[in-house]
Amino acid sequence: MPNPKPPYPAQFREQMVELVHAGKKPAELAKEFGCHATSILSWVRLADEASGVVPPQSGALSAAERQELIELRRKLRQVQMERDILAKATAWFANNGDKTSTPSTR
Repeated sequence: MPNPKPPYPAQFREQMVELVHAGKKPAELAKEFGCHATSILSWVRLADEASGVVPPQSGALSAAERQELIELRRKLRQVQMERDILAKATAWFANNGDKTSTPSTR
């Protein structure tokens, strides 16, 4: 049985990732350098995940993202409550505006 093709060198993979980030299409790079476009896409995905640019494919949130989500939801509830209070106060003052104004003294 023939030996499988050895893996591409790390420097080559990094160069492909940089070229894709610079705007080159993986299909064009695959033709030019003799590798497969899906390999290039895989290297880009792995590099982005490692650098934190893209979350892992599992869809699970990291601990920091989970904590941020909890904090943002808490802040959203607080802002919605404040908005509702201000809307009620605005309506109350609009209906009772003539009763709360003081006559001017001349």
